Amino acid sequence: MLNLSGVSTQIAGTSILRDVDLELQTGRMVGLIGRNGAGKTTLLRSIMGVLPVSAGRITIDGVDMTNQPSHERPKVRVGYMPEDRQLVPSLTAEENILIPAWAIKLRETEGRLAWVYELMPEVEGFSNRKALQLSGGQQKLVALARALMTGSHLLLLDEPFEGIAPILSRRLASVLHTLKDEGLSVLLSESDYSHSADLVDQVYTIERGAVSASVVAKGDVA
Repeated sequence: MLNLSGVSTQIAGTSILRDVDLELQTGRMVGLIGRNGAGKTTLLRSIMGVLPVSAGRITIDGVDMTNQPSHERPKVRVGYMPEDRQLVPSLTAEENILIPAWAIKLRETEGRLAWVYELMPEVEGFSNRKALQLSGGQQKLVALARALMTGSHLLLLDEPFEGIAPILSRRLASVLHTLKDEGLSVLLSESDYSHSADLVDQVYTIERGAVSASVVAKGDVA
């Protein structure tokens, strides 16, 4: 579903990612683990085309997306949940959720939204509230719902558990378990294994922009 080969990214002339190789197979959930500043967000933004890569190749579902602009990702059914949520404060939760569907004129918008609400009924409960009126955890759920509108094949989640209350963290983990059971391919970044150990099938560790060899999470991860 996702393959990175020799990917390097620079920001303002400074090398952030260095010769990254990473593979995510269809239907798998993979963790990207690294402390703050290690390069997790840069890696996800490079995959999304928000940041141009200086070297290497990115393929999504067999399609070379290396030099494609970011707005092409939703067209190949990729969804992205940024760490800082990036909701439009003046829009309702539902309007924020629908933004990517509107952007690509998604034909199955109504059905997809109904599926999202079935998956996360609490989001439907506050769908008419402005984003600025929501708690941080509620905003995280809206950002996930927005990513799911187009992310029916591949989902990129940047620090989804960061800064939210334990009860919402557990709820988010439950939603991700459901998505995994449904066979969605997911790349999930975290600073440690505290939330993802029971979710991911495989782990990549990133440090100073370099990704180490992967390990099978489950019983092998301490």
